[in-house]
Amino acid sequence: MSRVAKKPIPLPKGVEFSQDASSFLVKGPKGSLSLIKPAGVDVVVESGELRVAPANDDLIAMAGTVRAILANMATGVSDGYSRKLELVGVGYRASVAGRDLNLSLGFSHPVVFSAPEGITIETPTQTEILIRGADKQAVGQVAAKIRAFRPPEPYKGKGVRYSGEKIVMKEAKKA
Repeated sequence: MSRVAKKPIPLPKGVEFSQDASSFLVKGPKGSLSLIKPAGVDVVVESGELRVAPANDDLIAMAGTVRAILANMATGVSDGYSRKLELVGVGYRASVAGRDLNLSLGFSHPVVFSAPEGITIETPTQTEILIRGADKQAVGQVAAKIRAFRPPEPYKGKGVRYSGEKIVMKEAKKA
């Protein structure tokens, strides 16, 4: 049986937690995030920590999931999350204009991606993309969508890849 749900969640300084009958709300310096309250899971605040408790032993898995999501929310509104992408290939470039990310990825047309609410996109260099936000799931989803425009190909390694991602290269055809 999982013991994730039994571990308390420490609330960082400046982070407030509140709940009502249908949702949890976590507020902090980087924004506020909410979660729809699942049935059978209770959260208690005691001495600056959150404790998640299932209504019965059958719901321990759901309690562990809620605990992990609330811990990510607390970290997100206090520190935030970021994901870095790299462009590999001749002529592959990225630039930001307002909330739009303009990508030149070897297509006949530029690819324009609009950042969703709560996500900021920066380009420190023409071949790096930095995605920041308070919601861990949203940051990862935006990074995956941008990577899906031109995933790394296995012969030359060209494409959009996560920073530090290793691409397994295939050997070229021999004559």
